[in-house]
Amino acid sequence: MRAIILAGGKGTRLLPYTTILPKPLMPVNQQSIVEIVIRQLKHNGFDHITLALGHLAHLVKAVLGNGNHLDVKIDYSLEDVPLGTSGPLSLIPDLDDTFLVMNGDILSDLDFKDMLQFHRERQAVATIAVHRRKVHIDYGVLHRKDYRLLKYEEKPTIDYEVSTGIYIFQREIINYIHPGVYLDFPELVKMLIHNERPVMCYPFDGIWFDLGRVEDFQYVQERIDALKDAIPFLSPNGHRSNPDLYVPASTYREEQPYEA
Repeated sequence: MRAIILAGGKGTRLLPYTTILPKPLMPVNQQSIVEIVIRQLKHNGFDHITLALGHLAHLVKAVLGNGNHLDVKIDYSLEDVPLGTSGPLSLIPDLDDTFLVMNGDILSDLDFKDMLQFHRERQAVATIAVHRRKVHIDYGVLHRKDYRLLKYEEKPTIDYEVSTGIYIFQREIINYIHPGVYLDFPELVKMLIHNERPVMCYPFDGIWFDLGRVEDFQYVQERIDALKDAIPFLSPNGHRSNPDLYVPASTYREEQPYEA
C-alpha cells in the first residue's frame, strides 16, 4: 500500500523551532517526527512512502534516503512553487487505486488499517479522520435577534469535530486537481461534495497532536516519558517502550492544550 506524506511547508507556525530544520525533521524522543510516522505506516502495511517536499527538501532527502533503514520504499515528489495541501498530489505518478495522505507533523495512535477497512466498506471516494475537540470560551456569550437578547451563556464549552490531517482517497480525486494549480484540501472536499461523491468521516477518539502547533509540540516534549508508553513507535527501539504500561487515550484528551 502507498502513503503520501505532505512535508513541503515552511513550518511558520512552529517558529522559531523551524528556523534551521524543516518541520518533519523536528526531534521527538531522539528521532524525527517523520520517522515516527513512517514506522507507524510500515507497521500498518504501507510500505511505499512518497514524500511531497518543497521547503528544505534536500535535508529531508539526506536523512531519509531511499528508506532502506526503515524497511520501506521511499521516493520524493518536489514542487517548485507552493501548491497547497492537495495540489502536490497531481505531481505524483502511478498512484494506487486507494492511497493514504497525511500531514508530516502528526503524532497519533490512530489505527491506519482500521481506517482503511472503514473506507473500503463504505465505498468512499474520500475518508477523513476526524477528532473531537472542546474549546472553552472565557466570556459570557449572548444570542440575540436584532437588539433583543434571547439567550445568555456564561463561559460555555463548544464541542466540535476537526480534521486530523489524515485522509484515504481513491485515485478518482486526481480528476479534480489541475496540474500545477494551487489547491488546499478544503476546496477539494467541497468539490467532491458538490459533485455528490461519497466523502466519509472516520471518528477517532484516540491520541492526536498537531506538532505544527507550538503548543502541541511543547506539550509532547514535556510529557514524553508518559506518551512513549501509549503512542506506537514513539520509542526509537520498539513498537511501544513498555506495552504493559499502556495508558488509555482519554487520559490525554482531557489534558490537551486546546482546553484552556
